[in-house]
Amino acid sequence: MTSKVEYLGDLRTRATHLQSGIEIITDAPLDNQGRGEAFSPTDLCATSLASCMMTIMGISARSRELDITGARAEVTKIMAANPRRIARVEIRLIMPKRDFSERDRQLLETAGRTCPVALSLGDGVEQVVEFEW
Repeated sequence: MTSKVEYLGDLRTRATHLQSGIEIITDAPLDNQGRGEAFSPTDLCATSLASCMMTIMGISARSRELDITGARAEVTKIMAANPRRIARVEIRLIMPKRDFSERDRQLLETAGRTCPVALSLGDGVEQVVEFEW
């Protein structure tokens, strides 16, 4: 088992990662009857895409003795209605100012775009990814 999730009431949950004990609280967003005081489940989904991209890029960088420490991602999630779902995730990856070769840039971008979360999201979720080198 990976995690346990408990409904706390008032559209809030607590997810516990069993191996580490780390907890994440989710809250329904303001536009869906919630208080918007924490990540919503769909916020976590969109954010997980950026986190996964950077993790896989980090693995690829490590194997090439490259350092991407300091890379940042700006994530924008766009919802659709009927049914309510994530329609689009926009990610702007801001890479550290280092002397990456064009080949290294392409390898890292490919690694990010083919991370497990990116490949797991259905065709109904448009992924728009921009890299800033």
